[in-house]
Amino acid sequence: MEIIKNGQQSSSKGNQEWFSGQVRIDPLFSKKQVTKGAGALVTFEPGARTAWHTHPAGQTLIVVSGLGWAQREGGPIEEIQPGDVVWFEADEKHWHGASANKAMSHIAIQEDVNGEVVTWLEKVSDIQYKK
Repeated sequence: MEIIKNGQQSSSKGNQEWFSGQVRIDPLFSKKQVTKGAGALVTFEPGARTAWHTHPAGQTLIVVSGLGWAQREGGPIEEIQPGDVVWFEADEKHWHGASANKAMSHIAIQEDVNGEVVTWLEKVSDIQYKK
């Protein structure tokens, strides 16, 4: 058994190449030798969001607080709120983040494929975000 105590892992700011606005990432668990999954608690301030991206094995989001938006390429912007679980299929182009006026936090879980967990693409423009 392993217990990762609160405070053992430091928070970090979301990389501005991959995120717009203020984003905080709190690691929860990392890939182990016998597992492929990793997870983090990601907090988006109002208006903050990811860039468009894909995951080779898909991604699960568990919304824990606030009000957020998520969109897959070609689909509408969907509202997400606490208790919602969002699944993006492998290689599905998407973005997610806070709504315009309220912060949002979610647990993000993804698995690696050949050492890769995410492919970052272009940023979501203000026009795309506000639709």
